Amino acid sequence: MQRKKTLLPVHTMQAIIGTDISYAKLLLQKGELVAIPTETVYGLAGNALNEDAVVKIFTVKNRPQFNPLIIHIPSFDVAQKYVTAVPEIAKTLARHFLPGPLTLLLPKKEVIPDIVTAGSKNVAIRVPDHILTRELLSQLDFPLAAPSANSFGYVSPTSAKHVYDGLNDKIPYILDGGECMVGLESTIIGFDENENLILYRTGGISIEDIEKVTGVTPVIKTNESDLPDTPGQLKSHYATDTPLYLGNISEMILEYKEKKIAVISFHEHFEGIDINNQFILSPSGSLEEAAKNLFKVLRKTDDLNVDIILTERLPDEGLGRAINDRLGRAQHINK
Repeated sequence: MQRKKTLLPVHTMQAIIGTDISYAKLLLQKGELVAIPTETVYGLAGNALNEDAVVKIFTVKNRPQFNPLIIHIPSFDVAQKYVTAVPEIAKTLARHFLPGPLTLLLPKKEVIPDIVTAGSKNVAIRVPDHILTRELLSQLDFPLAAPSANSFGYVSPTSAKHVYDGLNDKIPYILDGGECMVGLESTIIGFDENENLILYRTGGISIEDIEKVTGVTPVIKTNESDLPDTPGQLKSHYATDTPLYLGNISEMILEYKEKKIAVISFHEHFEGIDINNQFILSPSGSLEEAAKNLFKVLRKTDDLNVDIILTERLPDEGLGRAINDRLGRAQHINK
């Protein structure tokens, strides 16, 4: 017999983990929040057209309202309901990469509340590549605003357990879709008045793949701003509670030899460090595997009883660019 579910106020609820799309739909229709799985990371979803629900997202995450949100739709055909124009090159990108880890920044219609876009005239839209969430979206008559389902600034969640560990008493339901297959947030692409490509955030689709499809090299605008154009542009983000330093691991091991150290490396172990405190992102040197494991490994090292986490830059190509971006924003600023 299935346990009866009731809607509880935010301050008294305990999150349920399950795969009940109908229940998730009911909650969202009532203006509640639900954690949803995607191929990138888990999102904290609410009705993007309901300003009260969107305010709940900012409140639960403790996210500043000047940081815009991405809206999620079941197919790119639905985008016309929420944007005023779609450049031809955006249609090309959508045909090749959606559903998938690509977000397109397009001029919004008035139906999208300004709180979603932080006052911008553009809205970030994507079609997630996850069967449960796409089925959920297909049953809703509104898009879902869904930043990562974690407290603002912390490591993004790639499993239902990660969400539960951080938000279990703040949301009613976590839709469990297993571990995320990509593990990095989506790449964000916008367009200027001449339809030139603007790269706002590196992510699950590489620059090389975008160039291959479009024949165009994007202009990079991954700024570190206090007033970001898109999600994921703040200088400090994805951060562990344990100070994380980025650089030459061998040199840093000597520099911090008096401290208890954990190491995150691309594909090798280091002498002098407890093997239980070393984590390899990809033994085979695969950037795709490293991307999938990044946030999971950051969380594991943060749970250790160590003083610092040491890590290194990966090859600055393909998904390596996105991994390096996340590590750069996660590092301890006051080193």
